[in-house]
Amino acid sequence: MCRNIKTLFNFDPPATEDEIQAAALQFVRKLSGINTPSKANEEAFHRAVQEVSVVAKNLLDALVTNAEPRNREVEIERARARSAKRFGTTE
Repeated sequence: MCRNIKTLFNFDPPATEDEIQAAALQFVRKLSGINTPSKANEEAFHRAVQEVSVVAKNLLDALVTNAEPRNREVEIERARARSAKRFGTTE
């Protein structure tokens, strides 16, 4: 799947509408193979992003867990460590 789509479930504070919208946009881009739609496809593209956003929000609202909420800063640091290990970069 697309590496740009981040996990949005079980964070404190919960995922924002903007985060859900960004994930939906990445998902539709990946499925369609289109980064920026042509004028002919613009309406269908944007409608798909909106529909995926609604479904994603419904999913996130319906999921339950007993696990402690994840901390965004901790997850960012973990991602940076994985990236440094994978690509051999240091800051």
